[in-house]
Amino acid sequence: MEHLVIHGGRELHGTIPISGSKNAALPILFAALLFDSSVTFHNVPRLKDIRTTCKLLEILGCETHLEGDVLQVVPGALAHEAPYDLVKTMRASALCLGPLLARLGRARVALPGGCAIGARPVDMHLAALEKMGATFELDSGYIDGRVDGGLKGAHIQFPFPTVGGTENLLMAAALAEGETILENAAREPEVTDLANFLNACGARITGQGTSVLRIQGVARLVPTPYAIMSDRIEAGTYMAAVAATRGDVLLTNCPLDAMDAQMDVLQQMGVQFTREAGGIRVRVDARLRAVDVMTLPYPGFPTDMQAQVMAAMCLAEGSGVIEETIFENRFMHVQELMRMGARIKLSGRTAVVRGVERLNGAPVMASDLRASASLVVAGLAASGVTTVQRIYHLDRGYEELDIKLTNVGAKVYRSMD
Repeated sequence: MEHLVIHGGRELHGTIPISGSKNAALPILFAALLFDSSVTFHNVPRLKDIRTTCKLLEILGCETHLEGDVLQVVPGALAHEAPYDLVKTMRASALCLGPLLARLGRARVALPGGCAIGARPVDMHLAALEKMGATFELDSGYIDGRVDGGLKGAHIQFPFPTVGGTENLLMAAALAEGETILENAAREPEVTDLANFLNACGARITGQGTSVLRIQGVARLVPTPYAIMSDRIEAGTYMAAVAATRGDVLLTNCPLDAMDAQMDVLQQMGVQFTREAGGIRVRVDARLRAVDVMTLPYPGFPTDMQAQVMAAMCLAEGSGVIEETIFENRFMHVQELMRMGARIKLSGRTAVVRGVERLNGAPVMASDLRASASLVVAGLAASGVTTVQRIYHLDRGYEELDIKLTNVGAKVYRSMD
């Protein structure tokens, strides 16, 4: 099995371009199911999850053509079943549920898989779609949904701001009859990117970026070319890597307007940011300071950056408390960081990180996408060699990570067992 070998202890210097956002691209690609003609997407990251999405779209009746960062999706005669073999590998596959119900009135979708970071039930998706007239049965591991006479607008209040639920409902409501109001909706920039794309195609959505979204259903959407936003989590991961190695790197194509919370935390830790033509320079010239961090829905500190900041904080002066409020099982990277010499004490959803002078390279194993990234950050800063196993997680969410890091001075390469 392929693994990543990192010879640590090298400062990072140079320029890293930020790719298109995985978390924005996936729902926007599934929105292609809403159209009856082809649509072209730009700034699409070349990732395993994108390839999986293309395979699923093809099974559902679309043609896909990917060249560089440009993807064309051509809908045909749509099928209504998303099979387990693909859905099990990617949680976002559940996002075909809303578009299929809107277009076909029928959807049969395997219960989703993805990273093992805790319960992420689709119950809120189903309860909201039921208010719009859909009915569901669970059958042999599949969600079997139907709607007679088309979806109808409804007033929906989520018990928690679910990103996937908000995205599924945005797509379903775009073609529903009447008005749909989503209260306690997710405010993440990726949700806003989806709403902006749908509006560019003729949808009538207001309230993007707030917790209340209003969608006036339309009879038909007309596809238009669209550029996916850049990846704020990829950018934050490289910021954490620069912090851990005390480097100096220019990040280009960086979505700064969506990164206030993570940049605030890194700045408190001692990271210096300077806006320059074409991007933002990230520099650290002294030992980091430990700070307290709590993950929260946007605009709070993102749970997808918790592990990477923890890896950098392992080398900080003092002690910091990291509280994970989104997922109950998102500290699986802690034991691996401790194998490298980190001092971390866990208590439920809280981790107390006491900084050490040095981490030591070690063989470590990734448990999920962002945990993988945290081990890379730690390995870049550690003395000696770190081997990260199960890097298929990394390939789900980071485009050419080893190449980008090599280009700024890291010694990183892939190897087979």
